[in-house]
Amino acid sequence: MTATAEIAQESLLWTHEALGLSAVTDPAGSVRLTGADQPWDALVPVVEVVLTGHGRTWSGERFIDTTVGSRLVLRGHDTAQDGQWRHTTIRLTDPQTRLAADLTLSTVPGSSFLRSRVRLVNEGDTPLHLESVSTLTLGGIVGPAAGLDGLTLHWADNDWLAECRWRQAAFRDQVVPLSRAAHGHEGRGCFERYSQGSWSTGRHLPLAALTDGGEGAWLWQIESSAGWRYETGEREGAAYLALFGPDDAHHQWRQTLAPGEEFTTVPAVLVRAATGGLDCAFGELTAYRRLIRRDHPDHRALPVIYNDYMNTLMGDPTTAKLLPLIEAASTAGAEVFVIDAGWYDDDAQGWWDAVGAWEPAGRRFPGGIQEVLDAIRQHGMTPGLWLEPEVVGVRSPLARTLPDEAFFRRGGIRLTEHGRHHLDLRHPAARAHLDRVLDRIVGEWGVGYLKLDYNINIGPGTENGTESAGAGLLGHHRAHLDWLASLLDRHPGLVLENCGSGGLRMDYAQLSVAQLQSTSDQQDPRRYPPIAAAAATAVTPEQAAVWAYPQPHFDFDEIAFTMTTALMGRVHLSGFLDRMDDAQSALVRSAVDLYKSIRPEISGALPFWPLGLPTWDDNWLAHGLRTDSAAFLALWRREPTSDTEAIENTGSRTIQLPRNTSTPQHLEVLYPTDSGATATWDATTGQLTVSLPRPNTAVLVRLGTTGEESAG
Repeated sequence: MTATAEIAQESLLWTHEALGLSAVTDPAGSVRLTGADQPWDALVPVVEVVLTGHGRTWSGERFIDTTVGSRLVLRGHDTAQDGQWRHTTIRLTDPQTRLAADLTLSTVPGSSFLRSRVRLVNEGDTPLHLESVSTLTLGGIVGPAAGLDGLTLHWADNDWLAECRWRQAAFRDQVVPLSRAAHGHEGRGCFERYSQGSWSTGRHLPLAALTDGGEGAWLWQIESSAGWRYETGEREGAAYLALFGPDDAHHQWRQTLAPGEEFTTVPAVLVRAATGGLDCAFGELTAYRRLIRRDHPDHRALPVIYNDYMNTLMGDPTTAKLLPLIEAASTAGAEVFVIDAGWYDDDAQGWWDAVGAWEPAGRRFPGGIQEVLDAIRQHGMTPGLWLEPEVVGVRSPLARTLPDEAFFRRGGIRLTEHGRHHLDLRHPAARAHLDRVLDRIVGEWGVGYLKLDYNINIGPGTENGTESAGAGLLGHHRAHLDWLASLLDRHPGLVLENCGSGGLRMDYAQLSVAQLQSTSDQQDPRRYPPIAAAAATAVTPEQAAVWAYPQPHFDFDEIAFTMTTALMGRVHLSGFLDRMDDAQSALVRSAVDLYKSIRPEISGALPFWPLGLPTWDDNWLAHGLRTDSAAFLALWRREPTSDTEAIENTGSRTIQLPRNTSTPQHLEVLYPTDSGATATWDATTGQLTVSLPRPNTAVLVRLGTTGEESAG
């Protein structure tokens, strides 16, 4: 019997038609989140909690089927409107421990997403020790009637220089059938991914998806910089999903709740696309990300940024080196000029383990750094600086003057990682130090753009007194986000770029506050396309900072290739532009001019991938952005790496556009315009054919609703 048949209509607490989900309660007061017509036995409690002394009812690798979760009963629910958001809070309690759990489900009318958080309160008279708490659980996400054999799992591996690498596998390859009827028990395992240490995306992205073999997709995202985990598996013949922040088993997170104390989980979101597959699901997730982030003019202005680091000064800036780059960047059309690492380096032993004061190096800037910042402004650009605020080098005087309690510690010992100590921004001395530094840089020097890097993984966290390391890490990161927000409150025009050795802290806890995200430190322009093409799975296009580093020794194809890679996100120029000849400079400038003409559409566009999500070694890659009136499509043709690939790597690809893309009547090759690339639209088949005559070339085309039908 299904849950909807078993339970009376008056037991329906919440429903979302677009998602096909409902929250229902049984006569005993247990609450479940369910899809339509799913068996009650396939469902899981809406909140799962592991307390010390109160584990699980079925032991294994899963963090569902908890004893506390099974005891939670309904004590009320209410709905409130906050602008366009509608929040339904389901209030539960565990009669045995007197732990209260409030699950808040947040939606926006007309959307196909569900945001969730859980607030726990100890209403008893003895301390409770949390080891795990879910943010969202859903049983029967795909039920027995539909079957699990056609499901496909999608997840993204992430690493330094190799971000956003999507992979897929049949659900049954990861969650094998166990013949439950033969032994009467559920399996003990699941498919899981989780973070490790303080790089929230140092191993995987905190999102994944299930597709059903047709056009349906479920996509989820966890918003945490301090530990996260998701699991999916089989329960009573149906697929379930459970999303978590940090826990004890994976992140050394334990939280003690004294009587009256409370804890709130990190948020998570679930998206459903009934049709259109992953493209539509990521489109919905993109719209959701735009809703939850702090509003900022940068999201609409999308200024072109030049940064002196990548394949250029590489952390060795001086006045003499910067002035010609400033002039060349301005001529190329840059609107922000960022002096990256090294501007503070006045130490004969190097700067890596001496950072912390963030004062300009006199030997690098004989006339003072203000001379260079003024030159940037005189060329019509906003000055920017790189710094790494959360660390202090072991040789920095601050390592001795700040109190021990202002740093990460475990077992009473200050932590050291790669020559650095890590500040704990919950401590007033640590925060006051950074406030002084940033108010000087922004308020006194007039810097309008900050690239905030994070180049160490400090491990599970910090122990302040009796707290666990994982709880310390979560506490620090929440304080860090609060500090970033306060910085923007004091300096509303300031733009913040989030960087973690590239994309190793690329999560929407950070990106709900920061305006941009560094997508990678990848220095090989031929390796960058799969990162750039997949970046919109992790971050909105207008927040995705992508390097374009043309060089004077590059030929036409190489310059066009690296410039095209950045045109669908946020252009981050680098390279020795001052050494280019007129033809090379014109090719760079034409790309920048084109970007400025299309950026108003990028800020509201939704992504799609007509050749599928890119993989690391794909020879052909395609990434699109669609609006109501147009679609932009970037395509790359890379050199094959084997004889077989060479045979298959012909000079053209035929692409089926998503059916929700407006029927194009105008097709235009936007950049480069004279490489020999051609594009042709077949209105009968709804297919686009693009030809790139040489390997290691790329092109950007636009499909509009008025004008001509082909371009070349």
